[in-house]
Amino acid sequence: MKPDLHSCMRVGIVHGMAYPGAAQDTGILLESVRSVCCDPFFESIEVTHIEDPEARTEVAKLLQGSHMEVGFACQPVQLGRKLDLNAFDEAARAAAVRAVKELLAEAVELGATKLAVVSGPDPGPARREEAIELLVDSLGEVCAAAEALGISVVLEVFDRGIDKKALIGSTRDAVRVAARLRPRFPDFGLMLDLSHLPLQGERPRAAVELARDYITHIHVGNCVLEPGHPLYGDLHPPFGIPGGVNDVDELAEFLRALWRIGYLQDGGERTVAFEVRPREGEASEIVIANAKRTLLAAWRRV
Repeated sequence: MKPDLHSCMRVGIVHGMAYPGAAQDTGILLESVRSVCCDPFFESIEVTHIEDPEARTEVAKLLQGSHMEVGFACQPVQLGRKLDLNAFDEAARAAAVRAVKELLAEAVELGATKLAVVSGPDPGPARREEAIELLVDSLGEVCAAAEALGISVVLEVFDRGIDKKALIGSTRDAVRVAARLRPRFPDFGLMLDLSHLPLQGERPRAAVELARDYITHIHVGNCVLEPGHPLYGDLHPPFGIPGGVNDVDELAEFLRALWRIGYLQDGGERTVAFEVRPREGEASEIVIANAKRTLLAAWRRV
């Protein structure tokens, strides 16, 4: 008999994506974090920068009592502020590294044990190798600072050609970066995202096999590849929507691949986190329920 889903993975959620209004409204922020903390389906939550120090203190209290794994997402800050860890301009790259390292204090305050980052923009084939070298240097600085605080760093793979147009827009290049950093920082790892793989032009099983030695975090969600569709690109819509790529079958394929490499196993505590966003006028609770049902249905097919 197949083990229970929760005995094989730690189910998480990217809070800021599921509750986009939380970034501007302290009331929504606190209520939504409280809602996730009260839901035993979740054992992991990813939060990001909270500008208001009083609100941050309140969120920290909620998380401290939740008995959940906490991750800190630098990606929204990096993308919003255009913090480029592989910038050719030395001053810009140093500023990006400094900003990410400064977020470590907030990650500690919120009780995070993981810090997720994204590479900067892809400069194109002619200077890509040079940019990768700069990224490795920057990540080395971030990892050293994080390691001193007991926090592991994870690099998320985004797309290179459609939406985010990131330097690390392929699993193969992500593995190359991880192979350079892992000898110095054993806790460094990669985050694969089911919703990004179609944008990268990659199949779940092939990506998982390629990155098997370095995966330390997983996101699952949906995307749209139809040009002209209002949700085209990396917008993380609910599973199964018209025009979307990922639903139960695709998630089941991804989970099977993760099971084959041992990322998922009975008694395991590796994280699989929903990254889903409500459509305009849609309630966060509907999208979260959709994600839970999709995961449960996919697990029955693993």
